[in-house]
Amino acid sequence: MIIIGAGLGGLSTGAYAQMNGYRTQVLEMHETPGGCCTAWERGDFTLDACVSWLLGSGPGNEMHQIWLELGALQGKEVRHFDVFNIVRGQDGRAVYFYSDPDRLQAHLTELSPADARRIRDFCRQLRAFRRALAVYPFLKPVGLMGRVERWRMLASFLPYVNAVRKSISVLMSDYSAKFKDPLLRQAFNYVLYERHPAFPVLPTHFQLASHANLSAGVPEGGSLGLAKSIERRYRGLGGRVTYNTKVEEVLVENDRAVGVRLSDGRELRADIVVSACDGPTTMLRLLGGRYLNDAYRRLYTRTLHEPGMVFPGYFTLFLGLSRPFPEGDPCTTYLLSDAQAAELTGIRHPSINVQFRDRHYPELSPRGTTVVYATYFCDIAPWRALDEGPEQLTRTRGGQELHTLPVRHGRGYYAAKRRARTALVRFLDERFPGIGEAIVVRDVSSPLTQVRYTGNHDGTVLGWQPFVESGETLEELVKKHGPGLPGLANFYLSGVWATTGGLIRAAAAGRHVMQFVCRDDGREFTASVDESGPPPTHLVIPVPRRPGLVAPPERKPAGLEMETT
Repeated sequence: MIIIGAGLGGLSTGAYAQMNGYRTQVLEMHETPGGCCTAWERGDFTLDACVSWLLGSGPGNEMHQIWLELGALQGKEVRHFDVFNIVRGQDGRAVYFYSDPDRLQAHLTELSPADARRIRDFCRQLRAFRRALAVYPFLKPVGLMGRVERWRMLASFLPYVNAVRKSISVLMSDYSAKFKDPLLRQAFNYVLYERHPAFPVLPTHFQLASHANLSAGVPEGGSLGLAKSIERRYRGLGGRVTYNTKVEEVLVENDRAVGVRLSDGRELRADIVVSACDGPTTMLRLLGGRYLNDAYRRLYTRTLHEPGMVFPGYFTLFLGLSRPFPEGDPCTTYLLSDAQAAELTGIRHPSINVQFRDRHYPELSPRGTTVVYATYFCDIAPWRALDEGPEQLTRTRGGQELHTLPVRHGRGYYAAKRRARTALVRFLDERFPGIGEAIVVRDVSSPLTQVRYTGNHDGTVLGWQPFVESGETLEELVKKHGPGLPGLANFYLSGVWATTGGLIRAAAAGRHVMQFVCRDDGREFTASVDESGPPPTHLVIPVPRRPGLVAPPERKPAGLEMETT
């Protein structure tokens, strides 16, 4: 079996394949595992670009079993903050989103007694979700469940059906609009760091419930450490990874995938090919648009380009600071004015999320220093518009445009990055005086950076959006055809483009794919927990309540020393 991509989906697929007796080779175009789940070094700092929470990091749910089967958490300390996120308004008032329902209810009621009834209802449903997580299915795809298994799954949800029904039937934007307090009306849209216009209330309940159950923490070693642990598990099972190897085409003979052609012209043969890289690249370039039935063709050529069908990318600013800033919280979403947002190219919603990441990963920066991680949801189109004519390379096949790659960025692009970086540093320095003077490392990336390093469509890190046409169509297609394409044998899709959502779904996709492969080959699927290390330990870190932070008059930060873009 050849697996394209060493992200979490590819490594997971490889690990479960090895558990089931398949010989596998993972091909990765870069030099490190993890894909979007990664980090990199700048001077003495390791800049972690992914895990702000990890669903399934604690026991009592099927998500956790998957991480243990993949060897992702063994021997690590998992850190949990008692506040999932803080949302701070322009006037400095803040909402502390405790995941514990009792603390959350008390805090929100203190902020707005007039909203006590709605707050009580929200927290009552949150308590129900804490219990429901124990029966939420992750281990087996619904498309492979028999009638009895489906009935058992539905029966296990009966005690929680009202909470789930209420949470999934109303958009968070509509739900939050009914709060009387103006800050709560805004803040509930940003519990999950950024605003997700198409999300119902359910993901917020699911996330807070997981966090309250100590199953949405951050693992010691961070994102790249997580990926390397899974790679180690995969190699320990006998798998092989080849880095700096780019696949250009999936080879097909007689409607069967038989191998891949690499960018250097070599051909590698295999009995099964699994693509765990960018979905549009797989469909339109590696397979040349073949084997797309009407539903898949519409999904990848029309729905893909409609607004809101794919998760956006990020603009990211890292700051390595020479001293600690204990007044900085682990995670805060700041609501911006229109003038502040106007300085940030491509911003989708007037907000930024700021994390003081030495709280999450103290081992990734020198003692006595701090790392700031500031992000906002970002459209790629304004950044592409700043790239000038010949600096774009459009690849075509048979007259069909496949994808556009940035080759060399223009002056407008770099000016926009400097403008956004300067605006964010100024914003932070106004609220945490001295940050500008303490900067020794800074690193900036846009959605185009993500395209260049991962090949992901429009710089997305999560692929299809759930709760909208794209995600719902994909789920129906997987139920009907499995994670493959109708008419093409021995080919499967894995990773985020074969599902909807984040890291746990990418990891679960590898398990699900191999259950379909085993079914198609007439084998019984098997999986086992990695016993090579002790189970993870858990640390809960309190987040102190702080008074309102009102920005002082604008002033320019001091000079900066080291920069990479």
